[in-house]
Amino acid sequence: MVSIFSYLASCKLTMNLKQIKWRIKYAMQYFPFTLNTVLCALAIWGAKYLLYKPTPKGEMPSMTMPFVILMGKMGLWIFAGLVLLSVLSTIVCWVHYLIISRQTGLKLQVDFNVETRKGKKNKLFLNATLEKAWRPLLGFVNGRIVYDNNQLTDVFSLLSNRKKELGNQRTAITGRSRVMLPDIKEYDLKGGFIYFHDMLHLFSLAVAQPISGHFYQPPVLMEETDADVFPKKTQNLDVRIDQLRRVEGDLLNYKDFESGDDVRRIVWKVYAKNRELVVRVPEIFEPYASHLYYYASFHADIKADLLGEGYLKEMLNYYKNAVWTVYDSLSKKEWKLAYVPDQSFNIPESMEEAEKTARIISNSTWHDDKTLQQYFNPNYGTVLCISSLTDPVELSNLLEKCDASTVIYFVKVSNVMKHFAPLDWIARLIFLPPQDRLGRLRTRWTFSPLRIRIHRREKEIIKLLSKSPVVWGEL
Repeated sequence: MVSIFSYLASCKLTMNLKQIKWRIKYAMQYFPFTLNTVLCALAIWGAKYLLYKPTPKGEMPSMTMPFVILMGKMGLWIFAGLVLLSVLSTIVCWVHYLIISRQTGLKLQVDFNVETRKGKKNKLFLNATLEKAWRPLLGFVNGRIVYDNNQLTDVFSLLSNRKKELGNQRTAITGRSRVMLPDIKEYDLKGGFIYFHDMLHLFSLAVAQPISGHFYQPPVLMEETDADVFPKKTQNLDVRIDQLRRVEGDLLNYKDFESGDDVRRIVWKVYAKNRELVVRVPEIFEPYASHLYYYASFHADIKADLLGEGYLKEMLNYYKNAVWTVYDSLSKKEWKLAYVPDQSFNIPESMEEAEKTARIISNSTWHDDKTLQQYFNPNYGTVLCISSLTDPVELSNLLEKCDASTVIYFVKVSNVMKHFAPLDWIARLIFLPPQDRLGRLRTRWTFSPLRIRIHRREKEIIKLLSKSPVVWGEL
């Protein structure tokens, strides 16, 4: 009982510390001064000290020194005037936006779109629009988005003007920026900030923005792989295939003898035993097929607390990229591709098939609900993706039902942890810690006992696939 209370107390303390940390970080967004403020103040003080330093008594200045000092003073005052003008303009624009946003309810409008180019990676872009706002003279307007659990995106700029169709009057300032987020998934918008900066970023005047909605980070293409695949089932009779597919007969390939049946197909063993005339039903071959059914299992036969949340996230990102790469490769075939997810999502039907599939893959997570045998149907599915977290026993039972017409892609998620360890250790020796989550995890992965466990499972899966009749590849 005491341990339970101590655990709850520690969880509460952790939550309180996170909340306090976020509140401090949130409040710091309104702090108007920056590092440039201190640096600029020191630079001005140094310039003033050099230019207005009195000449020591008894020392005769050179003939050109007064001219140099005069030009330096003029340059200093011109520069100080421009900076002051930019700062005053920033304050005016900030106050103007505060007034119109309170009067009209204007806020930052954001829109996310995925740019897909043939042969290139998917990229997520943010389009931001700020209506009726003024840009400071020689200054800048930037923004940030708050998403999920109070996470902040990098700062993006609003540098473009949107003008009226007739005339040169500016109606809004806009910006388009690439967004780089840590995980391939769907994110929730929680809010945002707009910052008004002067020309030297001496001041940062923030305005909170009530933004809500959803967006997702799409998977990206890896090195493509290819295999000969053929459909197994059809939804129409428009496409004829060269390789016929066998369809099982009724009642274990037997039926009662009827008038017109070929007597040569009578099963005399059954007649001798039961005195019933039955005939063997020949194998029926389906000459039509229209769809490639593509399955990708996200079932993970491992506890999250054993592997660690960070490792699972990075492995999931790698697996999603691999699943999307296989989908992109299959979509170039002559057959119509149908992706069968193992999780349910509410995706708008108006989306194109490729975009819809990318969003489904992005939203997918590791789960332990639907096993591999419950998910994949060998009679319909042509291609199956599995990961290193797949249960070998489940895979072994499934392979017994598959034949050479099934293509399986095995994604070794431990590959995401591959790195050149000596360089990483040298960097740590000179006190350069990894900057991102993946880099930090890679340094610990080398000595992690779970690394041996994952590698052992991968070897076991490869052994099962090698002994099976299926066509398989490794990613």
